[in-house]
Amino acid sequence: MADLHDLSALDAAAAVRRRDVSPVELVEHALDRIARLDSQVGAFVTVTDESAREQAKAAERALGDADDPAGLPALFGVPTAIKDLNLTAGTPTKLGSRIFAGWVPDIDDHVVTLLRAAGTISLGKTATPEFGLPCYTETDIGPPARTPWDTSRSAGGSSGGAAAAVASGFIPIAQGSDGGGSIRIPASVCGLVGLKTSRGRISRGPLDIDSSRLSVLGPLARTVRDAAAFLDEVAIPQPGDPDPLPSLPAGHTFLARCDRDPGALRIGRYLDSPIETDIDPQVRSAWEQATALLTGLGHEVVDVAAPVPPEAIPAFETVWAVSAASVPVDPARTGELRALTRYLRERAAGISGVQYATALGMLNVYARRGIAATAHLDAVLTPTVAMLPRPVGWFIGSDDDPAADFESQKRFTPYTAMYNTTGQPAISLPLYQSTDGLPIGMMLVGRPRGEAALLALAAQLEGALPWVSRRPAIWSD
Repeated sequence: MADLHDLSALDAAAAVRRRDVSPVELVEHALDRIARLDSQVGAFVTVTDESAREQAKAAERALGDADDPAGLPALFGVPTAIKDLNLTAGTPTKLGSRIFAGWVPDIDDHVVTLLRAAGTISLGKTATPEFGLPCYTETDIGPPARTPWDTSRSAGGSSGGAAAAVASGFIPIAQGSDGGGSIRIPASVCGLVGLKTSRGRISRGPLDIDSSRLSVLGPLARTVRDAAAFLDEVAIPQPGDPDPLPSLPAGHTFLARCDRDPGALRIGRYLDSPIETDIDPQVRSAWEQATALLTGLGHEVVDVAAPVPPEAIPAFETVWAVSAASVPVDPARTGELRALTRYLRERAAGISGVQYATALGMLNVYARRGIAATAHLDAVLTPTVAMLPRPVGWFIGSDDDPAADFESQKRFTPYTAMYNTTGQPAISLPLYQSTDGLPIGMMLVGRPRGEAALLALAAQLEGALPWVSRRPAIWSD
């Protein structure tokens, strides 16, 4: 058998069901890699090794008691991790902030409960920036999260730790969240599959204070099929969900859709985003290559305009600032927040309730118009980000100017946030690399509630241009 970390999540689970490898062996292998190598990439903020070992032993007992191991969940026994924005009972949930460094929730988020019920084994909490606000993962409570393809560069954010963990071969799949690109951005810079699900596809309960409804949950994985299997296990509506999407019909799975021909699709593409930016020539070239790949597979690719106008950006920024201010912080400790967080909260202080409500309403208007403008398309193609992975510290700069930091983030990722506004599913695929081996992700956006069709298309692209054999140097350590 190959090294255990070479196995995809589905392959690892299949090996467990065959009893070729045990959950304990998978967990011990992963914990060993984290202990030896995580200082290079900063993926984990908390490692729950004792709990993981206990879960692995329990999984072994369940495997021994199973009359038919083939009937166990698709990801049974697979090591994973939880983003440190998501509540985990009995485990610190630091939200990337020194203010919450000692907070230990007494409840789990539903996604945590569902992943445990699926038989996955969490090894801990992955690093995230303060309150998940920026598109890079640099905090006051741990080292920066770095892409293993070049550890001088950021792993992106806000699911940067999750992406670094999967890309470094610590775990085969990780849970992330995405309010403006926070799954897709780190997937792109770390060479992974990153799926932003449709609004309402995965429950954000039980304590969901996000009035903007921009943020959703989803996987970071090495393969499209692993991402689909993750979705099958957690896309289960929960009581009280404000906008749940129905489960797939009985006998249908997202994983099975990966094995279906997507058919000949009509796919729009664009480069000019509502945010002005300079697109790296290698990113532009990758986008052209993706167009040729899709055309060669029998799809029609047509040029379209960006579905959301520049006028939507101020409304989004208003909502984002208020979201930053909605995290409860002791006023006496606001000085302990990072400069970017303080900047956004100060912007929010000047926004009235009427202005916030108006911004939310206008985002809904722009979203409806954007969906209508692309209703004739089966998918949309853009780069995931406009530039190659950025050096650690690039966004903050030498003078730590938070306004300039915020503008740099917008120029780096001008494509992702509009689809949090529309609520459509979107996936970043690691189709290409730069001349010096840095990952370049391409983003495909599906129809509303269209994960199944989007995964079928993504799986077709993975089959045509496989990427799983590409591995950073840390992989062999």
